Amino acid sequence: MLGNTVTPPAAPLPRVDRPIVLVGLMGVGKSTVGKRLATRLDLPFVDADHEIERAADMTIAEMFARYGESAFRDGERRVIARLIDGTPKVIATGGGAFMADATRALILQNAISVWLDADIDVLAERVGRRDDRPLLKDKDPRIVLRQLAAIRNPVYAQAKIHIHSKPQPHDHAVNAILDALRQ
Repeated sequence: MLGNTVTPPAAPLPRVDRPIVLVGLMGVGKSTVGKRLATRLDLPFVDADHEIERAADMTIAEMFARYGESAFRDGERRVIARLIDGTPKVIATGGGAFMADATRALILQNAISVWLDADIDVLAERVGRRDDRPLLKDKDPRIVLRQLAAIRNPVYAQAKIHIHSKPQPHDHAVNAILDALRQ
């Protein structure tokens, strides 16, 4: 008989009482996944890199060139501290934000941290679509990403939730985050 299939009810959305902060290497999809996650949870989305550029009135590449990475990271920490105000929202951070001790402590203490992870080949293909990443300027993305992963992945592993992003639509990562938040 047709028409007798029963569709199981959708799982209820998790209740979120503080910011969700996405961390991980460049190209993993923090902004794209973050926007979709925010939409699903009916929360605001904030891209920390865009907020940093707005606050400094220059691009991240310009900040790196003019002031260096250390000064950029200090500004990044201040902006993220302002964003993590206790209000539920989804925040996408830059790849290096979680590496700074003070920024990482702030995120771990005051937010739900989510490490989005992906294989190097997936990341290299994704970052190849843009040419505005200061750490990749005039370098082989696979080599740089491998080096960054070796240093950063043990630190990213401190995040509360670990999601492995595959070369699939980003909604798979969103669903995996929602499942993790329900637990």
